[in-house]
Amino acid sequence: MNNMDLIKQMPEMLSGKELYERLADIPSYDETIREKSQTERLMALSTFYDIYLPSEMSVEIYSKLYLALVRSLQKKGTQVAVQQSYQNHNAIMRRESRGIIGGSDSFSIVGCSGIGKSSAINRAISIITENRMIEMENPVVRIIPCLVVQCPWDASVKSMLLEILRKSDELLETNYYGNALKARATTDVLIGIVSQVALQHIGLLIIDEIQNCVGAKGGKGLVAMITQLINSSGISIGMVGTPDTLSLLETAFQLARRSLGLQYNALDNDEYFKEFCELLYRYQYVQKYTEITPKIIDWFYEHSGGVTSVVVSLIHDAQEIAILTGYETLDVVMLNQAYSQRLQLLHDFIRPNVAVKPTRKKKKTIHVENQTDTYTISALVQKSKDENLNIVPLLQEYFTVEEVRL
Repeated sequence: MNNMDLIKQMPEMLSGKELYERLADIPSYDETIREKSQTERLMALSTFYDIYLPSEMSVEIYSKLYLALVRSLQKKGTQVAVQQSYQNHNAIMRRESRGIIGGSDSFSIVGCSGIGKSSAINRAISIITENRMIEMENPVVRIIPCLVVQCPWDASVKSMLLEILRKSDELLETNYYGNALKARATTDVLIGIVSQVALQHIGLLIIDEIQNCVGAKGGKGLVAMITQLINSSGISIGMVGTPDTLSLLETAFQLARRSLGLQYNALDNDEYFKEFCELLYRYQYVQKYTEITPKIIDWFYEHSGGVTSVVVSLIHDAQEIAILTGYETLDVVMLNQAYSQRLQLLHDFIRPNVAVKPTRKKKKTIHVENQTDTYTISALVQKSKDENLNIVPLLQEYFTVEEVRL
């Protein structure tokens, strides 16, 4: 098998504007949707989650996955790979084996939950693989470019190995999983089988939710298995998880030095965050269209902590509530209602910035029963009663309000 022939089947590596455009997923939007029935608008609102705006993280992840796949394919068919295949066969036959091909090109992607790691990985894989297998006719070879599996919730080594075989069977149309179950293969034998399958048929393996190993009874065993798999398969293995993963990697030097990679935090309130909010805000399905303002962008940052998935949920749920209640406007009142009613479980993790600045606020005016008056709590209470509004979001528009849980 000529590894150069395998690499030639990969699409050309993209960069710059072309890569950005391929990574982006900006669905079409027809403003006339706001004139449709309530049911039609709620159905159309479900496509809101399809929007994807690439970031610097998206570009870095694409480059990391592409180059890792190339390095894996370069090892296929080499003399060292043939020797490793023999060693893996020894493991399957319950004899001692050792890893000789190595896997120092493995890596980790660590970041806060909800910042879009999985979405960036899926977008990158779809471009790198073009949703097809890498195949050769002479000799007949079928290789899965990128295989994604999820770390078991209990960090079970056997469950992880069987899941890799099961997903491989789906794409290769083989029966490694069924044969392993029928033979009641032990964990040591399974490691040999998975190493052999990976060596011959997998380019890049992504293990998501790797933080499940942290604190789990079988966590250390799974870490040891991944280290052995890296050494015995020769493929690049990417480990994806939350910052909790770092404590796991730091406890095992052999795995840590093989998993140096990318780390990401929640977004800053910068130009990308502004562009992201402005893009989402254009997809309005309520009857009354409103423009986004710098104040609303700051509100999004304060109530999301820079986590993009929270911003998406806030805008989606605010519109859903507005449509169902007949309010039909996307504004701070509905956003506050969505935050209070739909995101209650996240309040302990996302703390709005309620710091009081020493500057004195300028007086604003509001209209109560067609009378102009300096804003006061009593005037806002009257406005709340007259228009049947929630008083808390209304107060938050004019005062710094901190909710205290009793």
